[in-house]
Amino acid sequence: MKTRIPSLAGTVALVLTLFSRPAAAHVDYVTGGPGEALDAVAFAISVLSNPVNAAVFGASGFAVTVGLAAYLWVRPTITDIVILRDVLVGYADLVPWMLRLSVGLPLVGAGFQGYLFAPTVTFDPTTNPLVRALFIGLGFTLLFGLATRIVTTIGLLTYGWALTVDPGVVLAMEYVPAFLALLILGGGRPSADHMLQQVASTDGTYYGRVDPVHYLKGFLDSATAPYREYVPVIVRVGMGVTFIYLGLFQKLADPGQALLVVEKYDLTAVVPVDPGMWVLGAGLTEVLVGLVLIFGFMTRGAAAVSFILFTTTLFGLPDDPVLAHITLFGMASAVFTMGAGPLSFDDWFGRPAQSDRETVASAD
Repeated sequence: MKTRIPSLAGTVALVLTLFSRPAAAHVDYVTGGPGEALDAVAFAISVLSNPVNAAVFGASGFAVTVGLAAYLWVRPTITDIVILRDVLVGYADLVPWMLRLSVGLPLVGAGFQGYLFAPTVTFDPTTNPLVRALFIGLGFTLLFGLATRIVTTIGLLTYGWALTVDPGVVLAMEYVPAFLALLILGGGRPSADHMLQQVASTDGTYYGRVDPVHYLKGFLDSATAPYREYVPVIVRVGMGVTFIYLGLFQKLADPGQALLVVEKYDLTAVVPVDPGMWVLGAGLTEVLVGLVLIFGFMTRGAAAVSFILFTTTLFGLPDDPVLAHITLFGMASAVFTMGAGPLSFDDWFGRPAQSDRETVASAD
């Protein structure tokens, strides 16, 4: 493999590697090398010492704060949002399908292209055919929705193994909450699991006489049922942690590397602010969106903003690997569909439900 085996020099070295190397890895896709070493705190102070930058930063923060405070104070009932939320509740049974697609497709791509979850952690498919077959097999099986809980368990174990091969796999940490959600939900529908279960559980079917596992699936469905309500928490918190990691370690903590991206794609022509403000603003936005998702505050709105951020990145950086974003696209779609769930600000601060199908109308 062309992967870097982590040294056993000690916990400190491992932690430093875990948080510094992947931080540069994502933009290595497009910049081709490390940027200038800059002190993150000194860089932020330098950017904000410019009066124009300080004014833009202060005005933007003030506008967002006042807008949110006013919305939460008034909490208007917007019929459009109420109807949209009610429609989305009816899509809840499709969430496993969304997650299976968002994990299965990039796993197939990883197997064919030769990388371990993150595009920067590569292996040679010709000399490691079993690893290639593992990733392709996991991907296609999830796409079909066959033995979903067993396959996601193997996927989690594979991710843990890949993390010991190269800590850079942490860059693709979004696989973990997606796998955990599928472990609880199962394949859902449409899926091979659902179809086979329906056939096997019907008296008089030939398949029901020979299928040895449909009772196991029924048992697992019952065993995981009490935890299904926490799936929105798992997905939104996992997505939020990913956002904070990307914003904090890839931009705010490593501004030199992020500046290379701004320069290469002339991003200051898209939004006319200086490069430093671009890096600082993008990093803080990702951290803020991550915190909002973790706390479950206006969750569907945050998921929509996430989707926009992924889309602009995809089209703004044309040589950024598309497969690197599919999992996050799917997770954003799932969060937008499910809302915040329990253990969230939306759940605590929500209004009485507008529909019999939901227990609370979220603050989003």
